[in-house]
Amino acid sequence: MSVRKTQYEMPKLDPKERIKTFSEVALGYDEETAIKEAERCLQCKDKPCVKGCPVGIDIPAFIKAIRERRFEDAVKIIKEKNPIPAITGRVCPQEKQCQCMCRLNKIGEPVAIGRLERFVADWERRKGYKIPKIEKKKSKKVAVIGSGPAGIAVASDLALKGYDVTIFEALHEPGGVLLYGIPEFRLPKEIVRQEIDYVKALGVKILCNVIVGKTITFDELRKEFDAIFIGAGAGLPRWLGIPGEELNGVYSANEFLTRVNLMRAYRFPEYDTPIRVGKRVVTVGAGNVAMDCARTALRVGAEESFIIYRRSRKECPAREEEVENAEEEGVRFMFLANPVRFIGDEKGNVVGMEYIQMRLGEPDESGRRRPIPIPNSNSVMQVDTVIIAIGQRPNPLITSMIEGLEVRKDGTIVVDEKGRTSIDGVFAGGDITTGAATVISAMGAGRRAAEAIEEYLS
Repeated sequence: MSVRKTQYEMPKLDPKERIKTFSEVALGYDEETAIKEAERCLQCKDKPCVKGCPVGIDIPAFIKAIRERRFEDAVKIIKEKNPIPAITGRVCPQEKQCQCMCRLNKIGEPVAIGRLERFVADWERRKGYKIPKIEKKKSKKVAVIGSGPAGIAVASDLALKGYDVTIFEALHEPGGVLLYGIPEFRLPKEIVRQEIDYVKALGVKILCNVIVGKTITFDELRKEFDAIFIGAGAGLPRWLGIPGEELNGVYSANEFLTRVNLMRAYRFPEYDTPIRVGKRVVTVGAGNVAMDCARTALRVGAEESFIIYRRSRKECPAREEEVENAEEEGVRFMFLANPVRFIGDEKGNVVGMEYIQMRLGEPDESGRRRPIPIPNSNSVMQVDTVIIAIGQRPNPLITSMIEGLEVRKDGTIVVDEKGRTSIDGVFAGGDITTGAATVISAMGAGRRAAEAIEEYLS
């Protein structure tokens, strides 16, 4: 039997149209295309793709169900391990996880696992959710700090086991980084809200506008709950540490994306959250967040959007499809260059960027070639807005107030393989333990912690 070597393409909005709107770029498979893509799966007995999935979804089984038009069964199989497939199907780096393990890589392209996951999740959203059987209610109560991917995963798993679970969210709407950090054109907010509604339907209570450490103390939580999971993410921006970062018009990626995504700055003055971009925007960094910022800048009025990155295109940490989308939309790349200072006017507004050319040396601890400045290669360019997108770290607000909690120098919480912290009954997972990582890896940490919490409580 011959197998098609390439994936079936997923339709996208035309680049000229999509930079005028925040509508979703990728449009998803239709039913017949999804079935044809599912037919490419070899149904390997040893399931190598499952080994690449941080939450262990039975990938061949759900793909087989799609092949046989048993879409409801496909949803059930995914949701045994993953409560929010409409989200992960859109934003997971499948090419670095499940798809990179696919045997079809030997002859061509892997099965488009992420696209198929998205297809069945969207099919379910149109049909309406079915709530799985929930175990008999237990008397034990669990507090979850943070409603991002790790918190959602641990809360869903424990709710299905019958535990009384309450999520505490600092912002005015649940979803964490899914809501404030990922633009509408990549992950529509309505999808996040619908997936959160599914989690609520399992019996999980979500309290917003609650800042643990301010609104309520950690000690108060410990008195009320039998176990606590900390999944507060990594929301504190990293900075370059160069002159001029304090100027008006220099944003962290967190602030820029939160203003646009959660506070709807792109609909000003209907929503009273202004965002300043000017004609030329420069984003520093080349990860997925940097691509999101550069692409968002065009949609909120920038005439030119640049990405400056100290390595080459080959070393970009962003997903290849996100780099391609940015290129299609007109984002311009300045590779092998790095800012050394930002220049302000007499009013304190950023008006320029001095940068230096780089060359690549030997690989560093990340495995990528180390960028080395080239002496006397400095240049200056005019800029109206700068966005710093070089990563995040955990906010110390919670961790600094918990006596006896072991924390690393970078602010991440020390946990064992099951998410147990140095304090009995307190667990943690996701970006607050690893630093900024992927949605699905945070969910995997949440699921492991859920097992450990159940073990602890029983």
